[in-house]
Amino acid sequence: MKSKKTSESKTILTDIVLPPDTNYHGTIFGGNVMAYIDKVASIASMRHARSQVVTASSDSLDFISPIRTGEAICLEGYVSYTRKTSMEVFVKVEAEDLITGERRLTATSYLTFVALDDKGKPKAVPPIEPETEEAKWHFSGAEERYETRRKRRKEAKEREQL
Repeated sequence: MKSKKTSESKTILTDIVLPPDTNYHGTIFGGNVMAYIDKVASIASMRHARSQVVTASSDSLDFISPIRTGEAICLEGYVSYTRKTSMEVFVKVEAEDLITGERRLTATSYLTFVALDDKGKPKAVPPIEPETEEAKWHFSGAEERYETRRKRRKEAKEREQL
């Protein structure tokens, strides 16, 4: 199967944060940010696999700074690593002051998606070819993140059997 470049799955979403999107601090609800992240990651993984996908894991979401009412939420995601049927997607979230154009990092996240065939069964995905220094950095740490996820799933199954 021919590899695909990270840029082929790149997905960008921008929206304005309005008062109904925020909490009593005047900052966006964390759950709203999580929904945006899942949406961007879903699109990126579907672009890579060119098939239906399901979220298998959301193993990290680090909130760095808040996004306030009136700012734009800007998300960028791409497939950062692949295995046989799964894809790790990295999503970066920034806030943009729409008057000054200043941007700041507000969150980062890694999610895993599994590609599905027409019968809903896992199907093979193309390998990933990282292009930028950032993509190469995420790719270089992906196997370790995969092993951490695998260990966490195994431990969760063992706990369930107690």
